[in-house]
Amino acid sequence: MRFKDVFSIIGPSMIGPSSSHTAGAVRLGRVARQLLGEQPTKAEITLFGSFADTYKGHGTDLALVGGLLDFETDDPRIPTAAEEAETLGVEIAFLTSKDKADHPNTVQFALSSGTREVTMTGASIGGGNVEIVNVNDFDVKFTAVYPTLVISHHDRPGMIADITTLLGRNQINIGFMDLDRKGRDREAMTVIETDADIPDSLIEELMNLSMITNIRKVDLSERGD
Repeated sequence: MRFKDVFSIIGPSMIGPSSSHTAGAVRLGRVARQLLGEQPTKAEITLFGSFADTYKGHGTDLALVGGLLDFETDDPRIPTAAEEAETLGVEIAFLTSKDKADHPNTVQFALSSGTREVTMTGASIGGGNVEIVNVNDFDVKFTAVYPTLVISHHDRPGMIADITTLLGRNQINIGFMDLDRKGRDREAMTVIETDADIPDSLIEELMNLSMITNIRKVDLSERGD
């Protein structure tokens, strides 16, 4: 990932001490929450590499929980995020893993709430920036810098053409796209980063397409569910 300016390296306005270990961790938690579609009631959080070694000293655990509660990177409640989660009835479990990850600041979420479940793996790559590398066992990548659609669907001929046609009709420009599938004619996931906000009406149109099973929008500029 190329950094556009010095602020991309220093990081956003935040509760410290580290843009990688706190600001990036908050954003990872918020992305996971948005992929679930609501505040989780249970969260199993597995840390790898540097995150696993230093998460308590750097407050990474509190930042990740703060993100799950939809806190911003500079929210003064981050230091008390664990207590906030307990008050809200959110069960949090932290695990560490010795398995090798592609980036030292990697975390895996397993979230649930009612009938909803999601898994997500991502990394804090510096300056508060993040990269998501896996959602629900699909190897798809996105940065959460731009409004993003995460579309679960069955693989079929013309699916991508149908999706992109609808986006074009709504004057939505695609900045990046990634896709993974379990095999021909099986489950698949498409991720699309866009240059503009994605209205709910467009998501409803997309949901009407044949063989789309779920759509989540990730937009860190938005608050609430």
